[in-house]
Amino acid sequence: MRTVLLVGALCALFSVRADTLTLVSGSRLSGKAGAVKGNKLEFVSDDLGKLEVPLDKIAGLDTPHEHTVQYVDLTQEKRTLTISNGVFVAVEGPLDSAKIKAIDPVEEKWHGSVNASYTAARGNTYQNSASLLANVNRRWEEDRVKADFGYYYTESGTSRNDREKTTDRWEIEGQHDHFWRPAFYTFENARYEEDSIAGLDSRVRLGAGVGYQWLDARRFESTGVWSFNQEAGATWFRDDYRERPADGDTGYAAVRYAHHLKYNPKWNEDVKGFHDLEYYPQVDDWEHYIVKADVGFTTKLIMDFNLIAKIEWEYNSRPSVGRKSSDTRYIVGLGYAW
Repeated sequence: MRTVLLVGALCALFSVRADTLTLVSGSRLSGKAGAVKGNKLEFVSDDLGKLEVPLDKIAGLDTPHEHTVQYVDLTQEKRTLTISNGVFVAVEGPLDSAKIKAIDPVEEKWHGSVNASYTAARGNTYQNSASLLANVNRRWEEDRVKADFGYYYTESGTSRNDREKTTDRWEIEGQHDHFWRPAFYTFENARYEEDSIAGLDSRVRLGAGVGYQWLDARRFESTGVWSFNQEAGATWFRDDYRERPADGDTGYAAVRYAHHLKYNPKWNEDVKGFHDLEYYPQVDDWEHYIVKADVGFTTKLIMDFNLIAKIEWEYNSRPSVGRKSSDTRYIVGLGYAW
């Protein structure tokens, strides 16, 4: 009997703590209310899962939890709130929406990952292959910063004594975006890279332009969460080749087009697919161009450790003398994300 009473008390406790959302249609949902973003309330329904409900579709919200109110002057305070016909209501009455910047704002912090891979072969083939990939990023309300680093090394042969380097490349890149509107932004970026096997002693790239964030972690109930943006601008290159092509320029200007796609499928949001493309045709010589692209995915293994698998492709229509235009890299590695 005591067990039955205890179970009943626990059920009553959890039911009291659950949030109840009432829509203007009269439907009621039980679950947990989250942050308000773009005039939409994040709500995790006990029956329907994660939802984004427009405030003007909400007739009422009953919640015993305190929420963090962030005002336009960036001050914050904890308050007990409900929503009534799209208006936030505190104990003393309705709040002035013009003074509210956000409800339960997401904490702005750095995110990133470090992934490493290593492959060895012994016997008829002697090979060591390693790569190290790292990135950091942070998003504020009006600004976004990201930086990437990559190092690739391979040596191979028939024995330890005749092995040769077949890959020796490293690169570092950074970009800053400033959002003038929720989706429209301008950017500045810079990149430095070296590739001894490709005969590239150094390449410096400086660029600026405009971008549009068509989808920003937008959830589609049928497929999952999508992010997609496109960029266009101008870029200045300085290439120092070991053996420069006869028709190659040390410094030149190029047009830049780029797009970036990220996808978390509905069936498993721990999987993150991605695809990036950059195209750089030289302004005064359209037959000279550089293309960079990748496609792959990461998936969570345990805690914050993950697996990454991706293909990178780079094409330079005018490479160093005696070198090929196309380079393809296949990478599988383990890493840590935060």
